[in-house]
Amino acid sequence: MKATVIATFFGVFLICTYAAKEATKKMKKSKLYVPQIDCDVKAGKIINPEFIAKCPPGCQDVKYRVYGTDIYASFSSVCNAAIHSGIIDNTGGKILVQKVAGHSGYRGTFSNGVRSLSLPRWRESFLVSEGKPRKGVTYPSTLEYSSSKNTAVKSEPKKPEQDLKAMKSADSANAAEKASEQGDTVRKEYQTSPVPTPATQMATTTPTPTTTTTDPSTTTPKPTTTPAIARTTIVAAAAKTRPGLHRLRDIGSSSIHPAYSSVVAAASRQVQAAQGRGQNTAFRGTSTSPSNRNILRPSAGIQRQEPDAAFRRAAGSPAHLAMETDSWKPGLSLFDPGFSSKEELNPKPLEPVSQGNPNCKVDLSFLMDGSWSIGKRRFQLQKQFLSNMAQALGVGSTGPLMGIVQYGDDPSTEFNLKTYANSKDLRNAIEKIPQKGGLSNVGKALSFVNKNFFLDANGNRGGAPNVAVVLVDGWPTDRVEEASRLARESGINIFFVTIEAAAESEKQNVIEPDFVDKAVCRTSGFYSINVPSWFSLHKVVQPLVKRVCDTDRLVCSKTCLNSADIGFVIDGSSSVGTSNFRTVLQFVANISKEFEISDTDTRIGAVQYTYEQRLEFSFDKYSTKQDVLSAIKRISYWSGGTSTGAAISYASEQLFSKSKPNKRKIMILITDGRSYDDVRVPAMAAHRNGIIAYSIGVAWAAQDELEAIATDPDKEHSFFVDEFDNLYRFVNQLIQNICTEFNSQPRN
Repeated sequence: MKATVIATFFGVFLICTYAAKEATKKMKKSKLYVPQIDCDVKAGKIINPEFIAKCPPGCQDVKYRVYGTDIYASFSSVCNAAIHSGIIDNTGGKILVQKVAGHSGYRGTFSNGVRSLSLPRWRESFLVSEGKPRKGVTYPSTLEYSSSKNTAVKSEPKKPEQDLKAMKSADSANAAEKASEQGDTVRKEYQTSPVPTPATQMATTTPTPTTTTTDPSTTTPKPTTTPAIARTTIVAAAAKTRPGLHRLRDIGSSSIHPAYSSVVAAASRQVQAAQGRGQNTAFRGTSTSPSNRNILRPSAGIQRQEPDAAFRRAAGSPAHLAMETDSWKPGLSLFDPGFSSKEELNPKPLEPVSQGNPNCKVDLSFLMDGSWSIGKRRFQLQKQFLSNMAQALGVGSTGPLMGIVQYGDDPSTEFNLKTYANSKDLRNAIEKIPQKGGLSNVGKALSFVNKNFFLDANGNRGGAPNVAVVLVDGWPTDRVEEASRLARESGINIFFVTIEAAAESEKQNVIEPDFVDKAVCRTSGFYSINVPSWFSLHKVVQPLVKRVCDTDRLVCSKTCLNSADIGFVIDGSSSVGTSNFRTVLQFVANISKEFEISDTDTRIGAVQYTYEQRLEFSFDKYSTKQDVLSAIKRISYWSGGTSTGAAISYASEQLFSKSKPNKRKIMILITDGRSYDDVRVPAMAAHRNGIIAYSIGVAWAAQDELEAIATDPDKEHSFFVDEFDNLYRFVNQLIQNICTEFNSQPRN
């Protein structure tokens, strides 16, 4: 009886406890208030590092701009980015936003009715996902927005030297935030009789740095580990990505869950700082999800004879192929083991290694056609061509570096940029490449190169243009346009060498007509070579070397941040005043530090004017960002009248006349009042000379003059602000407009 009473009492106690917990949960849930944000709110305006918010209906509009795909630049519209990623539609809804580190190479895509734009680099990024709270995270019911005034921009009148200190501090913080690094990942394949190359042996015996690894088929992160011994990471076969899971590709592991991406980015920066390396972003954004496939594959041994090109493409499978009986030159063996026992026991003295051709500093990826249609003999001719290219280029650490990707059904890296540093070793490695077989999926190969080849971990030098040369037999068996566009936007100069192109009777078999023009960097003919026969391929070695080494014409390496001569024309009239003049200089510095500054990248110059004009410094005066920022700080306030028209003419003649032919000429004029002289005629002359003019008016500036000075459309090139302390608001908008205009340039 007593036991029954105790049991009953205990049961009632458990029921009451459970009910109390459920009531508490419901109470907490009911108290969770989700703040609403407007369609035009940018992630950078919200200070909270992670928050849940509700987007209103109707945010799917081109005026709410988005930059990036999956990972977005922080001056993107939060709600329109959520629509682009598929989290919500135009009816609005709740979203989860997570701030992450700055990023390089934001990709522009069209998704869910929203066109996002590409961007080479930005200081802060964010991710969007379904508006469900994460366990253990407390979300704010009220969002904290950045102040309408930026005290870092405004300067004290009596202490102008503080301005540059703030600039230096901000610049250093941005540089540290953008640096990230990750060790190599070796993809291991199961083969019938694998023969490892020296590059593979090196990759599998080099200790890897601290990494965070996840299985592609799951979203559960594994803990961070630091292995004490060498290891090889085995990457599972590609699995379908679940809807709603947005992975961060370029600032950490390619399968890191967004919830941990900022942690991984911070860990990567610590590794970067410890190793004392910096990030090179002069030509192309750095990604840190390497995929090296340095494993020599055994030859399938099944080849075919030489039918017409259409039949060769239609077959596409080794099951339909006969053994090819073509003979080949002795000495070109596919199965040369690479050394003899005598060489191993009696090594020769080391020969001096060439540093390479310094007049051809480029990072090259050759995409070789390994499809079955090419046949054994043509594949050997292709290898001979690549060997001749390696010799003619003069590969070396201070000259060109060269890697090879072979494609068939799927692409794989034979060796990357850092595997071989001289032509001799490179040629020996090319001789041993076996044929993959399969179709000619060029589009898939270009996508692979864009995501995996040009990484710091694979030898990408940052300061050297990225060049991809595609060799294709006949025509591709997949579409190339979209993959090529993304590669070009990432700064890759794409060349096509087409051998035995489709005849008129075969063109109906081509999947994508005019595929070469849709793929190459520019359609001028400079980036494409058509070879009538594999047996005449050797004739294009020297012409191709000349083209890939002509760095002034590798225009796809140019981005909106590294390809301009920017001249600031600054009003120094009496109405500005000393304090406001320092604020203007801070504004000029904030714009300048967003660009990649060097003697070969973006250059900065400055003119100050009153009734008269003064050249503060020319484009060729300073070649580093720090020197430019210091020079801006040293500009002394002049005081006087306002002759803006004469200042435009002076800048055209004394500053922009010294601009390089391959640079975009951008003039940014800042004034606070109406000009004493005419601005229209000088502005029209500047426009005719190819100067892109932006006008920024403060306080009493005349709107009609601002529009006359600005390049058409003037609404995108002229700005007005009521007071000097609000100038900082236009820094992001100005950079955004410069990049949007750059990305819209025609490709002919």
